[in-house]
This record gives sequence, structure tokens and C-alpha cells, in this order.
Amino acid sequence: MIAGTEITTEGTEWEFAPPPDVSNLITEDETPVDNQFSEKQMRLLTESLHASWNPGFPFVAMANVGVYVALNRAAIVPDVLVTTHVEPLQEIMSKDHRAYFSWQYDGKVPEVVIEIVSNKKGGELDTKKRHYEHMGVAWYAVFDPAHYLTAESLTLFALDIRNGQREYRQQASSGTLDGIGLGLTIWEGEFEGITCPWLRWCDPDGKLISTGKEGRIAETARADKLAAKLRELGVDPDSIG
Repeated sequence: MIAGTEITTEGTEWEFAPPPDVSNLITEDETPVDNQFSEKQMRLLTESLHASWNPGFPFVAMANVGVYVALNRAAIVPDVLVTTHVEPLQEIMSKDHRAYFSWQYDGKVPEVVIEIVSNKKGGELDTKKRHYEHMGVAWYAVFDPAHYLTAESLTLFALDIRNGQREYRQQASSGTLDGIGLGLTIWEGEFEGITCPWLRWCDPDGKLISTGKEGRIAETARADKLAAKLRELGVDPDSIG
């Protein structure tokens, strides 16, 4: 096969374009996250998906990573993003894999974007909302636990496309994100030693997507329950190989 061509199963030779040059684009600017709560909240959202969500198709979930949809448009950096039916990239230290370049993910923009409000200056309900609306992000969630912008802790928008126009329409503050197989909910509980309201993923039935630690605790509890039942039946569980 010669460079710049691809042979199909029918034997037809197609030309394909080389990937764009991204060497001049900024993939990280060393700006830190804004506070400890945001850092933990972002990790809770991404770690739980990687640890316990098994949708039957590949996906990516990232925190604080720049999104590029075109070479001539500046990146926007959501707190959390999720895209389904795309493969995670390998060699993530490579320059053209270090940001979310949409052309590396089958041309898909993120399907879900979450912003965590930490002050009144972030533009989550105006400037950023318009950016994501224009990009075509299907679901946009704004988590505002300190109520800087609204009396609601969670504001959820779904993209509506009519007559070629993209417009966000506000949805119920929790529920299933159609087409994704996930939902969002506010959960009061402990994560990494801190008890407060957290934004969590849930499945379409409202069951929380467990963190890795929660999953291990649940598995241990099930094993202990089974062992106790075996002992009631006169069977030593340690004798079972």
C-alpha cells in the first residue's frame, strides 16, 4: 500500500487526507484547577465511569482537557466531558493526542459536558452555554452547589435542532440523558473523606454508578454474605477452591 491510500474490501483504492498539523496549538497552559472541591468532583465523575460503567461500547471520559473542533477555533476546556462509541487514544503523550481533537474521535464533539461553578465569573449560563450550543454538544449540565448563579444546584440542557438552528432547552434537573444511557443526580454522601452534596452519574433506573472503592466494598459485602450462608448450611467457605 502506498502512503496516503487505503484499499477497501472491494479492491477500490481511496485517498485519505493526512491528519492536520497541531504542533502550534496549545494543549495545556499549566493553569491549575480552581479549588479542591472542583478537583474532587471532576475525579468522582470520571473515575466512577471508568471503574464501573459497562455500557457495551467504548467511550471516553475526561476532566479539564481542551476541546478542539477546528484548527481555526480556540479550544474550550470543560470540567468534564463524555463521548460514547469512540475508542480511547493510545500514546496520550503524543502532541496530537494530548487534547480532545474532535477529528481524532470520528469527528464527534463531546456528547455530554459538565461545568462546575466556583464563582460568578465563569459564564457557565451564558458564554460557555453558547459555545457548547454552537459546537453541538447534545447535553450540557451546570453544577452550582454554592448557588452562585441560580437557586438550583443542577441545571441541565438538551440540544434541540430545528430548521438547522441549534438551541438548548432546559430539562428536568435530573434524569436520563437520552441516547447516552446515563443520568445525573445530586447525592449527599462521603467521597474521599468529605461529606457534602455531590454530582453523580446514575443508570436509567436511577442507580448510582459506583466508584471503584464503592464497588470493592459491595463485592466484599456480597462475599461475606455468601460465606455466612454457607456456614449456616454447614459448609466451610474456605474449603471451596
